[in-house]
Amino acid sequence: MMRKFLATEAAGGIVLIGAAALALIVANSSLSEGYFSAQHIRFGGLSLLHWINDGLMALFFLVVGLEIKREVLDGQLSRWSDRLLPGISAAAGVALPALIYIWINLGNPGGGRGWAIPAATDIAFALGVLALLGSRAPTSLKIFLAAVAIIDDLIAVLIIALFYTADLGLPALAGAAFGLLILALLNRFGVTMLTPYLVMGAIIWFFVLKSGIHATLAGVAVAMTIPLTRTPGRPDAHGSPLHRLEHGLHPWVAFAIVPIFGFANAGVALGGFASGDMVASVPLGVALGLFVGKQIGIFGSVWLLVRLKWSDRPRDAGWLQIYGVALLCGIGFTMSLFIGGLAFGDGSHQNDAAKLGVLLGSIGSAIFGFLVLRFAPSEDARP
Repeated sequence: MMRKFLATEAAGGIVLIGAAALALIVANSSLSEGYFSAQHIRFGGLSLLHWINDGLMALFFLVVGLEIKREVLDGQLSRWSDRLLPGISAAAGVALPALIYIWINLGNPGGGRGWAIPAATDIAFALGVLALLGSRAPTSLKIFLAAVAIIDDLIAVLIIALFYTADLGLPALAGAAFGLLILALLNRFGVTMLTPYLVMGAIIWFFVLKSGIHATLAGVAVAMTIPLTRTPGRPDAHGSPLHRLEHGLHPWVAFAIVPIFGFANAGVALGGFASGDMVASVPLGVALGLFVGKQIGIFGSVWLLVRLKWSDRPRDAGWLQIYGVALLCGIGFTMSLFIGGLAFGDGSHQNDAAKLGVLLGSIGSAIFGFLVLRFAPSEDARP
């Protein structure tokens, strides 16, 4: 199952790279006016960009929640010993980029809200780069990267809920809570049909949208109520509602929803920036947080845990290969763009500056991570 997951993520990451590149080309071409105008077309009370970022991305967060639940209950994170290395690495890879961003933006109070932008790793983009390396990257490193990114996503979800939530509308929040209670009862009484979960999930999404909490978090909350059934010898049964929903949605999310989000959000009109804008505090903080903070936080924590003999390094992976993966964790594309929109507002100059930092940091991390892994020996001599 993990191999199928990695294959889908890797292929989806390559599609995402193409979507992001296309967005940059269109945003800086004669088509730019139509590209930006289309984002503001309104229907159903929301703009097209709002439907993408709050509607389609709710399905992305639903899949993220399903992945987290499955991995914690039955997968690569089901034992505390399995969680230690990626867990501490992910935490360090969130904290250090945020601290670097905050330090660079100390004199820019308006930019302070973007502290969480460089904290996230884009699992699809990073695995897409790894896929280009073929067998040069051992499977253990791909699993380690996926585990770090999944825990990273969980931390990002908590950050969004705690720090990027507007004033709460209590009646709508109560409606969402009542819907989740119904789903929990359906789970408790063994209902395995997906239809009632999906119908109630859509209702919960509407209430969350009206509550002030970002609507995409409804996807994670609903995911936690989807039943995960087990059979002897196969913990995650193929007939499990969680298994069916995740595997039904995953191709759509990987090959349609995330690329659509990337295309809609990665377009930055570079002509609107002077050369000095690229080293302003917001883009510089984001870029250095991703490129410097991620690699130091993740590689440093792995090195320390191995030296303290609290954990083993990934099997068949040399230190230079681990460093290459730590570099790839600086690719923060999807979640970083998403948090940037929450922090500064879609269409604002600050958000465009943050996008520039995301692109610079992510592209730098992708290129250098690829080069390190391409030329690293298969495995260093173990200490």
